[in-house]
Amino acid sequence: MKTTTNRQPHPQKKETTRSITYRLPSKIVEELETEAMNKNISHNVLVKQILEKYVTWDRFGAQMGMIPIPKGILDSLGNDMTGEDISEIIKMILPFIKDTVLFMKGKYDLKRCIETLEDYMRASGMKSDHRTEGELHHFFIQHELGMNWSFFTEQLLKEIFNQFMPNKNIKFQTTKTTVIATIALGSDFSEHDY
Repeated sequence: MKTTTNRQPHPQKKETTRSITYRLPSKIVEELETEAMNKNISHNVLVKQILEKYVTWDRFGAQMGMIPIPKGILDSLGNDMTGEDISEIIKMILPFIKDTVLFMKGKYDLKRCIETLEDYMRASGMKSDHRTEGELHHFFIQHELGMNWSFFTEQLLKEIFNQFMPNKNIKFQTTKTTVIATIALGSDFSEHDY
């Protein structure tokens, strides 16, 4: 019997919509029109994407003390990290992740934690995907920051999953640009239905 791998869908709830009108400076409208044209999407889709990113991540960023860091700086910092450095960073970041999930989602559990990490990766421009294969769930993270950041990502995911499912086996495939975490969560698990 062959099992196929499916992408975990991000639910597209049938939402009611409203039409509204904003008065914006011409320069902003021109920039939005240019960006929409460059992305080959409608103005409406572009503005919706911008507002969704704001609602799901950006509005919380300043309140949580988030600051953007250029990718090149993270890349160079990762070059000199040791295993001990990675462990120390993870020890410091885990309480921050818990506070962030509680603040943004209202509760701290595995589903909300995964969804918040997905929101962060989308907001920061990292590529991620969630695919299912029967009971197995494959979480793909493409960071392109080098092997030490892959080890960091692997260890962070181990810690997060172990908080909620300490006896579950998690397997990793790791390169200097990509981490794939595989764990059995059941065929009906979705981080978006809580």
